[in-house]
Amino acid sequence: MLRLLATISWPEFRHHPWRTATAVFAVALGVALALAVQLINASALAEFRDAVSAVNGQPDVELRARQGTLDDALLERVAAQPGVAAASPVLELPAQLIDTQGERQAARLIGVDALSVGRVAPALMPLVNEQGGRLDLFAPDAVFLNASARLAVGDAPTVRLRLGATEHTLRVAGHGNAPGAPVLVMDVAAAQALAGRVGALSRIDLRLAPGASAERVLAALDLPPGTLAQRPEQAGERVSNLSRAYRVNLTVLALVALFTGAFLVFSVLSLSVTRRQGPLALLGVLGLSARERLRLVLAESALLGLVGSAIGVALGSAVAAVALRQLGGDLGGGYFTGVSPTLHWSPLAALLYGALGVVAALAGGWWPARAAQGLAPAQALKGLGTGAPGARRHGAALALLVLAGLSALAPPVAGVPLGAYVSVGLLLIGGIAALPLGVSALLDRLAPLSARHLLPLLAVERARRLRETAAVATSGVVASLALSVALTVMVASFRDSVTKWLDTVLPAPLYLRGSGAAMDSQHLPPAFVDAVAAVPGVARVDTLRAVPLQLDPARPPVALLVRPLHGDPLPLPLVGEATAVAAPDIPVYVSEAMPDLYGARVGQPLPALAQALAAPEARRARYVVAGVWRDYARQHGSIAIDADTYARLSGERRVSDLALHLTPQADATAVREAITALAQTHGIQDAIDFASVEQLRATSLRIFDRSFAVTVWLQAVAIGIGLFGVAASFSAQVLVRRKEFGLLAHLGLTRRQILGVVAAEGLAWTALGALAGTALGLLVSLVLVHVVNPQSFHWTMDLVLPWARLGALALAVVLAGTLTAWLAGRAAASRDAVQAVRQDW
Repeated sequence: MLRLLATISWPEFRHHPWRTATAVFAVALGVALALAVQLINASALAEFRDAVSAVNGQPDVELRARQGTLDDALLERVAAQPGVAAASPVLELPAQLIDTQGERQAARLIGVDALSVGRVAPALMPLVNEQGGRLDLFAPDAVFLNASARLAVGDAPTVRLRLGATEHTLRVAGHGNAPGAPVLVMDVAAAQALAGRVGALSRIDLRLAPGASAERVLAALDLPPGTLAQRPEQAGERVSNLSRAYRVNLTVLALVALFTGAFLVFSVLSLSVTRRQGPLALLGVLGLSARERLRLVLAESALLGLVGSAIGVALGSAVAAVALRQLGGDLGGGYFTGVSPTLHWSPLAALLYGALGVVAALAGGWWPARAAQGLAPAQALKGLGTGAPGARRHGAALALLVLAGLSALAPPVAGVPLGAYVSVGLLLIGGIAALPLGVSALLDRLAPLSARHLLPLLAVERARRLRETAAVATSGVVASLALSVALTVMVASFRDSVTKWLDTVLPAPLYLRGSGAAMDSQHLPPAFVDAVAAVPGVARVDTLRAVPLQLDPARPPVALLVRPLHGDPLPLPLVGEATAVAAPDIPVYVSEAMPDLYGARVGQPLPALAQALAAPEARRARYVVAGVWRDYARQHGSIAIDADTYARLSGERRVSDLALHLTPQADATAVREAITALAQTHGIQDAIDFASVEQLRATSLRIFDRSFAVTVWLQAVAIGIGLFGVAASFSAQVLVRRKEFGLLAHLGLTRRQILGVVAAEGLAWTALGALAGTALGLLVSLVLVHVVNPQSFHWTMDLVLPWARLGALALAVVLAGTLTAWLAGRAAASRDAVQAVRQDW
């Protein structure tokens, strides 16, 4: 077989390198995109997990609060418990480090107990400078910097650190070995005093005595309500779950290039088999069996796949390395912002995606290999071609379409919409397999319209009689256009829904929030909030506070949104109707993720919320779901509760954001200047940020467009591959039909008229492909919009059909396909076609 490849295949590849290179490039591109996405995500996850593992250490159990912080009075009782070998208190605070350029960098201030942290998290153990003393470990002004923090401040003996609205100058007493982003370590009591959180702990890490059972120790501890005990590895699980849907969907989109690449391999090998009918037929006469011809073409497709996969693995690895160095591990999704991981190259991933490239090439080469197998040697040696493809039964194609509809109804598997992905694949395969039925039905309608015009009659009748050939020629266009239409509809629907959502959740013209703060880590002073409400030009101030609640240790926190919820309609984008909740039950409104992840149902109680709240009265209340709303900002769930109700239950009126409704005559700039002056009187002028509604909308939509920028490139790749498939199919048809065109020339048709026939066939075929591709793409878009997105991200959207954009896309494909067919058919009007007829005389 290797000798046959060298004898038969190599000359074909060498004489037509651009066709071969295009097929190899298509496979390489698909492999490279998929592998790059996998490597970038795996590297970002590995870097994050390593950082979390180093900072959190390896305790046997972590104790955390479901809401807020732990009371450090719990530490003494936990440390004295039999079976606990070490109890390490940790207070972790978001901060801003002011670097040598005067710029602020996100950092973490971590308070630890130097006497116990080494047994649990050695990376957090503060190491004193040579000129320092051991008492610096407990000094209230001493901090210890990791490598990233030292890089930001240089060799300065002090650092400037902002906690909330207050800036502190601290003495650099040594260093620590925590990896990743800037980390500053200090004594836990000093950190509590510095942040004004005396008695508060983020967590308590437990190292159990040998042989001690975590279950028995926790049962004996009888932890206070709202305290969560979890395994340390669940922090990595939460991050993985946070980004999994985005990673999976991005990988599936990257594999689109492999799917369309299979059609390009199909077109190239179809053309190659047609060009080599003579040599293949001669080999058949000399004893090469039909099965061996099949294996020969499959070996060619495998060779294309191997070369493409090898190039794709190298290209994907390079793209991943450059992307990680230049862009970090973000990938547009916002899940790994600030993480700049090194490349974690995986031989297993490279082997897997390389194998997928070979499989795609083999799938593309299957039908050309069958054509070579079915070649009639005697007929081919006389130059009569292979004839039209035999008619196929289309029951299997229709069955695939039915099965696609059933697969779309399947529930997600481990949070991944596998059934929906299978449905999309079956729709594409079944739709392309059923294409001859649609071609036949449409051409039968067009035939009477072209009966009185010679050139259109020749084009339509030939496509009508050889509808299997027309279907094969347009399959690449159908596949690529269907995917492009589906992605266009999905992105347009999502963007339109996000725009409407922003209109609802951003009703005020001006917004104010604490700058550089993590969720619920910085609050505005109550006196400042009251003063803002009294500023001239401010009609009303709506407050907001986002409180993280850890309902499930394996999932990211749920956001409890404390905001005013009154008026008709409610200031929430509700999905469906809200239900009335009778007192004394407390109405809450959950986002669409809550029913999927936590089983929340309208009209039903939500006991998980009461269990997570810290205040005793809040824990005793009964919360009932009054409605479901769309929240595109929080993929893993949010709960909205009225601010006055929450203040009554918890005794807290903390505020982190303000929505400023202005009077009709108010000047937004003047209001902003007045509030800035107020902030200066309260000493928080550097701790607040303003944003207009226009700025927030523009920023949100810019993030959205960045997240879906990859789909634009995938659409371009798919369309390009489909058009190349049309060109290759027409080139193959021209080679087979040289005698037909020569006969037309002998009958008096001019070169221009023959080109017109070819162009008319190209127009008919690509128009059919455009219609079929658009229809099939709309079906696929229904699955993407109504199944993939809800199951992946737990939110719904309204279907939007951008007809102008879809029409322009289809028209561009038709025009490009017609031009491609005309260029491919120029050889049909050459003198060689006339000479081909003479060969039989």
